[in-house]
Amino acid sequence: MAKNSDDRRARRSRRLLKESLLVLMKRKAFSQISVRDVTDEADMNRGTFYLHYTGTVELLQSLEADLLQELEALIDAHLQETVDRGSVRPLLEPLLDFVVERQETWAVLLDEDDASGISQGLQRLIRKKGAGVVETWFHPQNSQLGDYLLTFLAWGFIGLLKEWFAQDMALPQEELIAAAQRLADGATAGLFPRA
Repeated sequence: MAKNSDDRRARRSRRLLKESLLVLMKRKAFSQISVRDVTDEADMNRGTFYLHYTGTVELLQSLEADLLQELEALIDAHLQETVDRGSVRPLLEPLLDFVVERQETWAVLLDEDDASGISQGLQRLIRKKGAGVVETWFHPQNSQLGDYLLTFLAWGFIGLLKEWFAQDMALPQEELIAAAQRLADGATAGLFPRA
């Protein structure tokens, strides 16, 4: 019983520390945030912080890893439908819903590119999960072209998200999805004929 209570307490502490870091990152650059800042914001002592993390960089990396893990599970849940339908829409809709639900988190992390590795993590995840889709849809003779396509699409999607957030999500979500689909279709049309 005590172990479950300790586990619950540890999860709660880690969650509060991550939330506090995000609050602080809205107000100032990550490089200006100290462990003391985070613990003051979370209303906990530094000893508790150091039970879980070695510093603010590890805390940020843990927050990003959690977010990317959730995103990967979501991609896995919708990837086959995307392959079957021959369209990225079945994946884009739930992904964008996920991003919108956590819009403040994504906006903060994507805005803090020099400290945050979220853009690179997202790019790696898209390339990893997209490789099979490219292979199934296009059967590229040159695998490097598939890699270039996925890199292009990944950075394009990240750029769309950044611009959408910068414009306070003024473009309706459905229009953003349609634009992303058209951009993906356009990028692939001349590169790979459908098999």
